[in-house]
Parts: sequence; structure tokens; C-alpha cells
Amino acid sequence: MFEHKAAEHHWQASIACHQEQYKIQGDIMKTTFNRLRHLMLHAGVMAFGLALSAGAQAFPDKPITLLIPYPPGGSADMLARPIAAQMQKTIKQPVVLEYRPGAGGTIATAQLARSKPDGYTVLMVLAAHAINPSMYKSLPYNTEKDFAPVSVLATLPMLVTAAKQTPANTTQELIDYAKANPDKLTFASAGNGNTSHLAAELFKSATNTKMVHVPYKGSGPAVVAMLSGEVSLMFDSISTSLPHVKAGKLKGLAVTGTKRSAVLPDVPTVAESGVPGFAVNGWYGILAPAGTPEDVVQQLNKAFNDAAQTPAVRQQLTQFGYEIEGSTPKQFADLITAEIKKWKTAVDQSGARIE
Repeated sequence: MFEHKAAEHHWQASIACHQEQYKIQGDIMKTTFNRLRHLMLHAGVMAFGLALSAGAQAFPDKPITLLIPYPPGGSADMLARPIAAQMQKTIKQPVVLEYRPGAGGTIATAQLARSKPDGYTVLMVLAAHAINPSMYKSLPYNTEKDFAPVSVLATLPMLVTAAKQTPANTTQELIDYAKANPDKLTFASAGNGNTSHLAAELFKSATNTKMVHVPYKGSGPAVVAMLSGEVSLMFDSISTSLPHVKAGKLKGLAVTGTKRSAVLPDVPTVAESGVPGFAVNGWYGILAPAGTPEDVVQQLNKAFNDAAQTPAVRQQLTQFGYEIEGSTPKQFADLITAEIKKWKTAVDQSGARIE
């Protein structure tokens, strides 16, 4: 009996010992499993983060097309070339300029509105972008809703230039001749509804003169017409007319800004020349299609602004009268909204319209 109880006690002790061992092993396995699970989850989070980071850094991984709404040789082209050349050094991808002139910039703008919103097609717009909603009866896009503003790059005053054959050497002489000879003077523009067109219309309204409008597909061809004497005068971006004025091939009568230009300090403003309060400044900015991801817009903003602010690029552009600006996307959006309102008033006052 005693031996039986001793054996039973030994058996129970053995079971308890094994249970304790199993418990310890189970705790070890549980702890190991939890650690492995934690490590796997941590590795997964890191891998996901790296994937996101790689995705964010992937743009751009192919060439970017920069649409130019006017022909080569104009003020938009002169601004775009050095900025694009500098920009592709930093983003390590080509920036290809594609010229789509015509219809006051609306052909290129409509193309952008139809483009895929991935940041690989962008457009350089001028102040005419804010004028066109008032100038045209209808547009194939919504000026404020179909685009994602990227940045304002630069501003540029205009220069009132006259052909060598034009019988006026000052703004006042131009006004006097135009009043004495209604519709005898012709003025070129970079296209219907362009800033160069509307600035002249505002000038006509302010001076009560009559002149005939001759539109061209960009300021480049318009300046060529000026040099040949085909037209009498033009309100042109200072950048494209400046070399010809300095060479004595065109007459620089006045600048349209609120102050004289540093590159032509001896040329007065229109306001100084007998037309008080007259002021027109051009601006240049970059748009992407609406729906472009915010991070891509921000990357484009940085790339364009950094390129424009590069000392060599800035020096090259300021010698032609450009004033390098730079802005946030929101600031550019606000500018467009304000400019649309301002130019609508100006268009209504001038009576200029394009069907």
C-alpha cells in the first residue's frame, strides 16, 4: 500500500514537473512569436514607407513638355529657354519646349486642359490668360477650374515702340498725329486678345485716338513686321523690342509700367508722357492640368522657381527687362482671380471683343 502511494506521488510529481516545463516552453514560444510578429510588422511598415518614398521621388522619371502659346522669338520663348535649360540640370530629365501658337494663347491652353494631370505637360501662360475670358465669347476650357496654378515666374513691363517710318518720336507726338489722322496708324499685336492688343486698346480709349489693329501669331512675327515698316507701332514686351531699340532699328517711346525700366532708364512711362494713371504690366506663370497631384505641383513649383532664381539665369533675364518673381501655387491662383476681374473692367471699357 505504501509502495503504491509512493509510486502515485512520484507520478503526480513527474506530471507537475512536465507541466511546468511545458508552461516555460510555451511562454518562451509565445514571447518569441510576439517578437517575430513585431519585427515582421515593423519591417512591413518600413517597406511600405520606403515604397511611398520611392514613389514620391519617382517624379519626374521622363521628359516634361512645356507648352509655349506663342511662336519662337517672343517674350515667352525668351523666358522659357534659359529656365528650361537650367531646370533639366536639377531634375535630370529633359524639358521640351513645344510651341502651340494662335488664338491669343487659347490653342495651347486648351491642349493643356485635355492633357493627363500627371505633371508631365505644363504650360507657360501670360497675362492674356486672364484677359481671354472677357475677350472671347466662349472658350474651350474654364480658366479657373481646369488648371492647377504652379507659380508666377516673372513680370515684364511693355514698351511702346514705333517703326522708323512712323512720324512720331514721343508719345505726345504719337497722340497728336493719331488724332489728326484717324485710322492712318496701324498697331501690331501678338494676337487678338493678347496683352499687346488690349494695352493698345486701353491707350486708344485713354487718348481718344483711332488706330487700326493688325494681329500676328506672337510678338516675334509682330516685331519683324515692325522692323520692315509693315505696321506703325506696337505695345510689346520690353524683352523682344529692347535689342532693336538699342540698335536704333525701332523707336522706344514709353514704358507701360508704373516706373521706368532699369534697362531703359531714359525712356519715360506712358503716365509721364501725358496719359496720367496709365499702367500695364505683363506676367508669366506656369500651369498644370487640374487634378495634378499636390505633391507633383509642389515639386514643379520648386523646380521652376529654383531654376529662375539661379544667379546666371536671373542675370540673363534681367538684362532684357524681366523681373524674376516666384510664388506659391496659392499666390498664383489668387493673382489669376484678381487679374480676371481687373481685365474684365478694362475690356468692357475698351469695347474690344473677339467672337
